[in-house]
Amino acid sequence: MSQPIAVFFDVDGTLVSTGGAGHAAWRWSFRTHFGEAVDVDEHTDAGMTDPAIARRSFIRAFGYDPSARDLAKLISGYLQRLPREVDASSKYRVLPGVEDALERLCDQGFLLGLTTGLLEGAAHVKLARGGLGGFFCVGGYGSDAADRTELTRRAIERAGAVLGGRLQPSDALVVGDTPKDIEAARAAGAIAVGVATAGSTLDELRAAGADAVLETLDDLDPGRL
Repeated sequence: MSQPIAVFFDVDGTLVSTGGAGHAAWRWSFRTHFGEAVDVDEHTDAGMTDPAIARRSFIRAFGYDPSARDLAKLISGYLQRLPREVDASSKYRVLPGVEDALERLCDQGFLLGLTTGLLEGAAHVKLARGGLGGFFCVGGYGSDAADRTELTRRAIERAGAVLGGRLQPSDALVVGDTPKDIEAARAAGAIAVGVATAGSTLDELRAAGADAVLETLDDLDPGRL
C-alpha cells in the first residue's frame, strides 16, 4: 500500500462527539416548523448524510414525501439552531488522539480534509467549538451529495485542485467510525481506515472492508498501514 498524500476524516464519532447537539437541533426545527418534535435517531442509521436524515425522518414522522420547501425549512432551521445546541452541550468533546494526530499529519506534509455526511455549515459548527476547523482545507459534505461515495469523490477532486493536479483515489486515506464511512471510501477507490471511537466495533469495521482499524487516532500512522 503506497503512502497517501491526503487524509480525510469523518466528523461525528471520528473527530468529535457533540453529546446529541445535532439531534436536538433537528428536534427544534421539526417542532418549530412542523409542530412535532421528531427524534431523528428513531428513524435513521449511523453514517447517513444530513439530507437523507431530513428526508427519511420527515417521511416516517408524517407519512408523505417532503416538498422542496419543506426540506428547505427543515434544514435551514437545523442549521440555525445547531450553534446554540453545540455551545450548550455539556457532553461535547474532542475524541481521543485527535489533536495530536492532526498536528502530526500536518507536520509530516499530509493535506487534510473532511468526508462527512454533515452539511458543510454543520461540519464547521461542530468543529469550531473544539478548535479543529483550521486543520482542514477541503472537504466533501452532505450538502454536495446525499450519497457518501459521491461526496468522498468530491473531496478527493478538491484536494487535487489544491495540490495543482488530479489526486489519484489510491493516494487518499479516509478515516471514519462507521461501516458506511468505510464502504464509501472503498467504493471511491481510497484507502479506508476505521476507528472504533463511536458505536462500531473493530470487527464491524473490518467486515465493512477497512484496510486498517484503530482503537483511537493515537494509533494513526499512514506510513505504517
